[in-house]
Amino acid sequence: MLKQLLIASGISLISAGVFFSMHDTAVANNASVPSSIAKPIEQDPTQLNVELLKAKIRAKLGLIVDKVETTPVPGIALLITNQGLFYSSYDGDYFIQGKVYSLVAEVEDIAEQSLANMRLEGIEKFKDDMIVYKAKDEKYVVTAFTDITCGYCRKMHKQMDDYNDRGITFRYLAYPRSGIKDRAGNYTQGFKDLRSVWCADDPEAAMTDAKNTRKVAYRVCDTPIEAEFNFGRQVGVNGTPAIVLSNGMMVPGYQPPEQLEKLLKTL
Repeated sequence: MLKQLLIASGISLISAGVFFSMHDTAVANNASVPSSIAKPIEQDPTQLNVELLKAKIRAKLGLIVDKVETTPVPGIALLITNQGLFYSSYDGDYFIQGKVYSLVAEVEDIAEQSLANMRLEGIEKFKDDMIVYKAKDEKYVVTAFTDITCGYCRKMHKQMDDYNDRGITFRYLAYPRSGIKDRAGNYTQGFKDLRSVWCADDPEAAMTDAKNTRKVAYRVCDTPIEAEFNFGRQVGVNGTPAIVLSNGMMVPGYQPPEQLEKLLKTL
């Protein structure tokens, strides 16, 4: 929905992000760039009216802004929303979808530290609702967004003994790839299957059964699966598996036991 709205509003590609004015049309391919865009006006962070900016973004785009942070880029704020991270001018007249990088010392994603902090805060919130496979001689703890229909998630799970033998404890958060509800407003099969796993008498055994394509008894209970899914989308998860390390860094995709161990040793 947001993507369609952005397209409908008019899009100008600027470097790594999508930058557009809420009151001007998109810049044509061969058109000259307005000086107000080519040379951003520096603004004092004290000029940032957080509540006004939140209200404007919600009114224009329907995004709920949870938090606003200043950035090293003059006049540009980081928006932490219910649908992920975005940027905007302090007055909300310009909106950026995409990544913004600092080239001052080295190439650096200026939002990554904020994302890392968000991931760690969210993981702390869900720590009692995870399905955990604890290493006997624990050296590292990783948290993985997972779905039982994901081929690489299944492959990783079948190697759980190897991860655990290397001292890696795995904690699972639910991320149904099919979403929570379908277009008719009904819960998706992916959501219901994960809910059955989380509601099982022995969730660890149920997860193993499900990832080995064995049937899991249908169960209904109060679970945070929808909240975990929304949290995943907010912190940059767009596929499974997605592994969050102890410093908040997220590693997308399958990581073989030996490779993950090497990565963890470098932290």
